[in-house]
Amino acid sequence: MADLSKYQQKIVKNYYDNLDTALLQRLGEQVTDLYLAEGKKREKLWASIAASLAKLEVPAAKIAQLTASDDARKLATLLQQLLAKD
Repeated sequence: MADLSKYQQKIVKNYYDNLDTALLQRLGEQVTDLYLAEGKKREKLWASIAASLAKLEVPAAKIAQLTASDDARKLATLLQQLLAKD
């Protein structure tokens, strides 16, 4: 970080300070996309969702359970719980 100007350091700091909020918003968009997706696109979307959930520190067992169930409603319920915590 020493190579960055103060302005750039502030931008990086703000990004990481707001990362949870951005991930939750992205996860909400992914839930919507999941309702409409089929086939390989749905599988790829679940992989992306699993990565987002891991960054949000959701337990790996819960992530595995959600991906195995392939149920967008369960994911939406989890998202509501995460938003309530935030």
